Amino acid sequence: MAWATGKLSDVAVRTAKPTKGLRKLSDGKGLQFWITPEGGRYWRYEYRFQGKRKLLALGTYPEVSVSKARDKAKQAREHVAAGHDPSETKRQTKIASRLQHETVFANVAAKLVAKKRKAGKAEATIGKMEWILRKVERALGSRPITAITVQEIVKCLAKEEEAENFETARRMRTVIGEVFRYAMQNGLTDKDPVHATRGMLATHKPKHFAAILKPESFGVLLRTIDDYATRNVSTGSALQLMALLYSRPGELRQAKWDEFDLANGIWEIPAARMKLRQTHIKALPKQAMAILNELQKFTGPNGFVFPATGRAAYCMSENTMNTALRRMGISAEEHSSHGFRATASTLLNAANMFSSDAIERSLAHQDKDAVRRAYARGDAMAERKKMAQWWADYLDVLRANDGHAGNVVLLKRSEK
Repeated sequence: MAWATGKLSDVAVRTAKPTKGLRKLSDGKGLQFWITPEGGRYWRYEYRFQGKRKLLALGTYPEVSVSKARDKAKQAREHVAAGHDPSETKRQTKIASRLQHETVFANVAAKLVAKKRKAGKAEATIGKMEWILRKVERALGSRPITAITVQEIVKCLAKEEEAENFETARRMRTVIGEVFRYAMQNGLTDKDPVHATRGMLATHKPKHFAAILKPESFGVLLRTIDDYATRNVSTGSALQLMALLYSRPGELRQAKWDEFDLANGIWEIPAARMKLRQTHIKALPKQAMAILNELQKFTGPNGFVFPATGRAAYCMSENTMNTALRRMGISAEEHSSHGFRATASTLLNAANMFSSDAIERSLAHQDKDAVRRAYARGDAMAERKKMAQWWADYLDVLRANDGHAGNVVLLKRSEK
């Protein structure tokens, strides 16, 4: 076709120089090559549609060659001949492409996570949500949210149930449902296939975290952990501190050195990491401070107290402490990293030396009585400091006496 030869050769386009003003070179039949004073090189197609003069951007040179520019101009000319505005067609295509990108499940989920983080949700909560989303990434991540079927979601949930990960399956259904509700609220879809999975998951009673509750058995565990710490300083120290401080495992794993005031024996856990999203202060007994002072030589003075092996920018993984317990010969049915909390709660209450307020606050538990909670503003810190040191000394006795606490010296409970 005559127009295909054009007036511009590839050499002419490649060697064309900019001028003080916008320079336009015509290839014929509406195709133009523009050169800006700054050296920008653009293809434009000039046409008339419904009596109005319009311009269509066809790309830049050399990304779009002379021959490709002519092909694009030909397609645009055919659109006009058929009664369609190529500029409007291009705009609608961009909108459709952007909408398709926005409605991909992984992108919708990412926006929901960002919203929760901005709203101040606990990092522990967000971390669990991101963990669930990673589990469904392969099956749902790249799928447009409008195209995801009930059967696809059922397949994800069934996989966890078959593996007897019943709690994970329940959480997964909840998280996927949150993503769909967020999408509906933002006009990205008008259906929620998760609703159709209601009732498919079998009801299972939640399992309590395994914990050793007998003093003599706990003493044996303490000796085992001490032996393990001689071979693995970081994980061993983490388990020793779990026994002494009985925090939630995630609170300790993600701890950073700037949270500790070792001079005054204080650990201030930021609200973002706490289950109740309130800053929590823990009193440090001298035994815990000794462990931390020694550990600081290896992982301090900045960053994570327990960094991931070979990756200082990340903290110890959530499975590390439980894996260590299994390597020590402690089964999942006997004790878990979360079980230290149950052990401390049971033995501290059995000692009958400290108020329930002090024990519950040291565990960062919320009072179940809403009225009482509103008035009980104190944190029982004075008593908690005494209790923290008593507990550490008590563990020393259990450890030294193979679990027998007969020689432990108990503090007298203060008169009220």
